[in-house]
Amino acid sequence: MGQCPGCRAWNSFVEEPVAPRRTAGSGASSVRRAEGAEPTRLSQVSLKTDARMMTGIGELDRVLGGGIVRGSLVLVGGDPGIGKSTLLLQMCRMLAARRTSLLYISGEESLAQIRMRAERLGKFESDLMMLCETNLDVVEGVVRKYKPDVVIIDSIQTMYKEDVSSAPGSVSQVRESTGILMQLAKGLGITIFIVGHVTKEGVVAGPRVLEHMVDTVLYFEGDRHASYRLLRAVKNRFGSTNEIGVFEMRSNGLTEVANPSEYMLNGRPKGASGSVVSCAMEGTRPILVEVQALVCRTNFNMPRRTAAGTDYNRVNLLMAVLEKRLGMSLDSCDAYVNIAGGMRLNEPAIDLAIVCAIISSYKNFEVDPETIIFGEVGLTGEVRAVSMVEQRVMEARKLGFARCLIPQVNLRSLQKADGIRVEGIQTVQDVLRYIR
Repeated sequence: MGQCPGCRAWNSFVEEPVAPRRTAGSGASSVRRAEGAEPTRLSQVSLKTDARMMTGIGELDRVLGGGIVRGSLVLVGGDPGIGKSTLLLQMCRMLAARRTSLLYISGEESLAQIRMRAERLGKFESDLMMLCETNLDVVEGVVRKYKPDVVIIDSIQTMYKEDVSSAPGSVSQVRESTGILMQLAKGLGITIFIVGHVTKEGVVAGPRVLEHMVDTVLYFEGDRHASYRLLRAVKNRFGSTNEIGVFEMRSNGLTEVANPSEYMLNGRPKGASGSVVSCAMEGTRPILVEVQALVCRTNFNMPRRTAAGTDYNRVNLLMAVLEKRLGMSLDSCDAYVNIAGGMRLNEPAIDLAIVCAIISSYKNFEVDPETIIFGEVGLTGEVRAVSMVEQRVMEARKLGFARCLIPQVNLRSLQKADGIRVEGIQTVQDVLRYIR
């Protein structure tokens, strides 16, 4: 550089080499640590009986696989205003009643705002330690000093480390922050819940490695203008994936929905065409949902097709099967398919219910309201088997349904079906005989 911008002197800059910073795992120190490291046999690893800690919220415990695993790292994602902070603060309230040491770290709200939400949820029997901080070095020091059982980080996108030059929420900051939190969780044996923002596509913002590093990924879904909420596990190293918990948002916080099937069928119309009840499996839980279809003559050259709550391409495929196998003229009709209750289902087991709902609306007749229908439909019109048929039938019987239409293949393997009439369907050509 020719002229100094400070003193305006020429040729006064001198090159000075900077010694590279020595990392903790470099050189002789890493060699000594490698010499002292000893592997452990699998049979020598002890499993503690208190490895899981119940939160007191049954739906949350179900999704987590039976409670909180000590030393785990849990990521909770969801749309803005969906209730992520409310759920975690409500969990803190239940854990505080059991004298569990808690630390709530917020990078988005002040202590007064958190107190206002806590007052709405109810009285805390034990004091909850709170900290408003975004500097991860300060957060790490506080966690190491107090060593709480559970730590809440709200949110990971607001945390930053001074050693990383990029802005908070960037790929480098999120990756570095998650790595430090993972070391704290595993090293100190504490459970850390991380709140993550989502993008407009509905996935957690930041690098994909964030979801790989954590032990459990939970998504809080639903329309924030509606009362229901769905907590879904898409990754769980300590339990089943695709489990869901159903909550209802009220003025005093989130309330568990013990029977989601009854909740989803609430307000079902009587005597209307195009309405069919089906059963979908969410993890190990059977949920009855109402499948609605509306088929009417189109006023355009190209008919409209709309699917809400299920795959749009799957609906087009099933309508093509009806045109080919049953000779239904749907090319001049608009078709709208909806899963009532706001559920999002992609399971093939609801194919037969969609087919029956389309036929019912097209021919304008009512399907027996005491009949439940489920099964997968193939391109040749055959009705294929579905999994966990006994759980589906028992759920239908528990809610008072009198008849169940299932694939013929499943009828042969069904062990027991007391109190409900079960009939098998082999092809879509047989559907009209059973639903009229």
